This record gives sequence, C-alpha cells and structure tokens, in this order.
Amino acid sequence: MAFFPLFPYAARGLTLVSPLSAPDAAIAVAWIAGAVAAWGLYAVGNLLHDRRTGIVLAMLWGALPHAVTESMGYSEGLFTALAAWTLYYVLTERWLAAGTLCLLAGLTRPTAVALIPAVCLAALIALVRRRAGLRAAAAIVLAPLGWLGYLAFVAHRTHHLDGWFRIQKLGWGSGFDGGVYTLREGRTVLGREMPLDLYLVTLVLAVAVLLFVLSVLDRQPWPLLVYSGLLLAVTLGGSGYYNAKARFLVVAFPLLLKPAVALAHARRGTVVSVLVFLTLVSAYCGGYLLLVWNHSP
Repeated sequence: MAFFPLFPYAARGLTLVSPLSAPDAAIAVAWIAGAVAAWGLYAVGNLLHDRRTGIVLAMLWGALPHAVTESMGYSEGLFTALAAWTLYYVLTERWLAAGTLCLLAGLTRPTAVALIPAVCLAALIALVRRRAGLRAAAAIVLAPLGWLGYLAFVAHRTHHLDGWFRIQKLGWGSGFDGGVYTLREGRTVLGREMPLDLYLVTLVLAVAVLLFVLSVLDRQPWPLLVYSGLLLAVTLGGSGYYNAKARFLVVAFPLLLKPAVALAHARRGTVVSVLVFLTLVSAYCGGYLLLVWNHSP
C-alpha cells in the first residue's frame, strides 16, 4: 500500500492482453510512458518557446544522470508523462483534460501533491477572472481526487487516518523534517569518501536548486514554478532514502527549461556536442546504477 496503484495496475492490465510476464509488462509500460513523456515535454517547450526548444527539453530529460530509471519498472516515466500533459493543458486552459490527467497523476505517485495546487490554483484564477466556466470548476474538483482517494483507501484499510504516512514511517523511515536530514546527509557525503551515486545525488540536488532560482529569474510561467518548487520542497524536506532523491527529481522537468532554451539557441555543433556528452555521462551513470550500485537508484 506504500506504492500508488496506477503503474502496477497498468502493468497487470498489459499481462492480461499480452504474453508478457509481470516484470516485462512493467518495463513495457515504462517505455511507453517515457515516449509519451518526451512528447509532452516537447509540447510544453514548443508552446512556450519553439520547436527546437521542445526537442532539446525532451533530450535533456532523457540524458539526466538517473535517466536509466525512465526505462526501468519505476513510475517516474508515467508520472512525468501525466504531469507534462497536465501542465500543457493548464497553460492552454483546457481544464477538463488537465483535471482528469491530474487525477491519474494522483494515482501514480505521492508527488502529485506538487501538481494538484498548480492545477487548482490556475483553474481558480481563471474562474475569478471569468475566463472559464464549469470546466475550470470541474478541474478543481477532479485534480485532487486520485491522490486523496488513494490516501482514503489506505486509511480505510489500515484503520488510521494517516495510514499511508504511517506505512512510510514504519517501513522506510520516511517523513518530512524540513530538510534537516538532507542537509546532514549532504554534509556527510562531502566530508568523506562515498560511493559515486551519493556524490551524483548531492550534485543533482545542488544543481536543481540553482535551476529553480534561474527559472524564477527567467519568469517561467507560474504553474510550472509552483510544480517544480513544491517538488523541490518535498524532495529536499523529506527524510530517508538520500540515495533516491535524484530519481525523485526526474519528474521535475520544468527545471530543464532554462538550459533547454539556452542550448536550443546555440550553434548546431555546440548543441550536438553537449547532448552527446550528456548522453555518454548518463549512460555511464546508468551502467553504474545497474551493475555496481547495490541499492535502489
């Protein structure tokens, strides 16, 4: 019950209509979701800037240090696909689509808590400014239903209102301490010899904070800022599983928009060189995570 249901149920559904085993179906769902996510990132980049920015944004997402998890039996790819298209529909004020996809995102990962406020607040502002009608109101109702519904289900099964949070605490020692754990672990990593993955995580967290600051200074559309800012707060403020925090930020694709714009307007040779280099680094990191690192990526 610690894991939200949409990804495993999608994999289970695929086993019922294909000869795939459960592990193979999970990987197939991840691959399909990754393609849809890349398409969504392209759509957002193209909408806000141009076609080349959209392409580069999708490629940067595919070349993250922990991008290998986008092709594994993890739900990050599916959540990124749902979040990207949700925010695309928010930016284009297609409220029913945004609310429905946000509902599905809420059934995919707990980090939908960062997506729901972006959808609801944007729809509310559209209502107040009389740019939208019942469809925006419907989005406000739909957006949190998946996330709240699953928490309610776990609460019913465990007979505790905080059942899901209790499971996280008892099973994994996960909670929210405002960043005390993250800062302590970061200092420890930088102060002694550690495995490569922990250095990677520390670097990703630092760069993510810098990219968020640049996104704010660049006046990125506020729904994207709300989403990525809340994701950062949840990731940095959460206690436990320091080694997985970079994977948790795979879904924070708006942070890549600023470097995508800069790279898209560079010379073609520069673009190719940078993307090839990042892809090679990502491939090396992925190989390390699969073959050397013996914990969750």
